[in-house]
Amino acid sequence: MDLFQKFKAYSEEQRLFQQQDKLLLAVSGGMDSAVLCALCAQAGINFSIAHCNFQLRGEESDRDEEFVKGLASKYGVPFYIKHFETHAVSTKNKTGIEETARNLRYSWFDELMKNSGDPKSYSFILTAHHADDNIETVLMNFFRGTGIKGLRGIMPKQNRLIRPLLFATRAEIAAYAKEQHIDFVTDSSNAENNYTRNYFRNELIPAIEKVFPKTKENILDNVERFAGIEYLYNESIAAIKNKLIEKKGEEIHIPALKLAKTRSLHTVLHEIIKEYGFSAAQVPEAEKLLSAGSGKYMLSSTHRILKNRNWLIISPLANAEELSYYLIEKDTAAIHFPGGALRIDHLKNDGKINADADLAYIDTSGLEYPLLLRRYRQGDYFYPLGMLKKKKLSRFFSDLKLSLLQKENAWVLESGKKIVWVAGYRLDERFKVTAQTKDILRATLRATSRKDSGASALPG
Repeated sequence: MDLFQKFKAYSEEQRLFQQQDKLLLAVSGGMDSAVLCALCAQAGINFSIAHCNFQLRGEESDRDEEFVKGLASKYGVPFYIKHFETHAVSTKNKTGIEETARNLRYSWFDELMKNSGDPKSYSFILTAHHADDNIETVLMNFFRGTGIKGLRGIMPKQNRLIRPLLFATRAEIAAYAKEQHIDFVTDSSNAENNYTRNYFRNELIPAIEKVFPKTKENILDNVERFAGIEYLYNESIAAIKNKLIEKKGEEIHIPALKLAKTRSLHTVLHEIIKEYGFSAAQVPEAEKLLSAGSGKYMLSSTHRILKNRNWLIISPLANAEELSYYLIEKDTAAIHFPGGALRIDHLKNDGKINADADLAYIDTSGLEYPLLLRRYRQGDYFYPLGMLKKKKLSRFFSDLKLSLLQKENAWVLESGKKIVWVAGYRLDERFKVTAQTKDILRATLRATSRKDSGASALPG
C-alpha cells in the first residue's frame, strides 16, 4: 500500500473528514506540507492554503511565501498569507520564539475559520504533523513531566484541527516526495539545535537509537497503549470522583477522612482540584488541608478550598476581584481597591513619623517600581518591623487572632517580590525609615464600603 492509499485509509478509519468537506491546509512549503497538498489534490478534496510568514529568516522567509503562493496557483486553490512580527511579540509577551509562533499561527487559523465569509465555509484545518513529530512531542512531554495525557502524543483530530499524516514517518513522506517529483523548500533553521524540537530531532533521538535501534517504533507503539490507558484512567477517576464529591449549589463538598484514605491520593486530589484552577504544585498544600484545623484554606485564581470540620469545601471566589492586584508607578497618587483606598505621598525625611497602623513611612531607597498592591497569599512572608527573622503572614495573622474574613481582606504592598507593608498591620523591617533615610513614601490606608470598590490608579 503506497502513501496515498494509506492516507485515504487512515482518514476513513479515524473519521477525520468527509469528501464534501472544504478544508484549509496550513502549508509552510516544506516537504511535509507540500506532500499533504499533493495528497489532497490527488484525492479530489476541496481545499485552500494558508501560509504564515513569521519573518524570522529574512529572504528565506520571503522565498517560502512565494513558493507556497506558487503551490496555490498550481492547484488552483485560494491562498491566504499572514505576516507576523514574531520577535517583537515574543519580547513583549516574554515567551519563547517556538511558543510565540505556535500561538500566533493557531490564533490566525481560528480567525480564518471565523472570518472567511460563511462560518461553515471551512470544515477543518489540516496540518502536516507526522509520526516523527509525534515521537518528538511524546519525548518532550515526558521530560517536561506531563501526565498520561502528554504521553498519548498528538491527537489526529481535536475539534476542527486535523493531522491526517500521523500514520506516516518522515522517511515514508520523503520517499513519496521523491517518487512523485514533489517540489518543496528547506528551512535552514531545521538544522540548528537552539530550538527544543530540533535538539530532540537532530541530537537526542539519534543518540538513543544508537543504543535502542527500534526507539521510534517502540515509542509509536507506546502512544497507542497510552491512548488506551488514558481512556481507562479517565473512567476510573470519574468513578472515584462520583463516590467522593457532593455538589451543593456552586460548592463541592468532599469528606476529608474518606479522601485521605483513597489510594493514590496525590493523583486523585490533583484530578479533583485542577478543574478549579489549582496547579499540580499546589497538591501538597491541599493534602495538608486534610489534617488541618477548621478554617484553614488555600486559593486559586477562581476558587477556594476551605477545611470546615470534617469536610473540604471547594467554592468559587465571591467575585473576580478576590485576587486583584494594582500597579503603583512613581507618579501614582491614589489606588482604590476592593474594601479600601490607598493614598501615596512623597516626602523628605524631617524626622517626624506618625505611629499609626494605617500609615506606612517607607524608605524609598530600597523600592523597585512599579510597586504592587495585592491580596495576601498563602506562603507569603516578611520581616516584621523590629524583628530580624522572617515570619510567614499566616503565622503573623494567627498571632493577631485575625478571623478568616480579616485574613481574606488583607492586602500587602510589594516591591521586587518583597513585601514592604502588610497594609494596616505592620511595616517590613527592611524598608523602615532611619536617620540615613532621605526620601520617604507615605502610604495612607482608608477603609471604604465594598459597594464603592471599583479599582483605579490616579496619576499625580
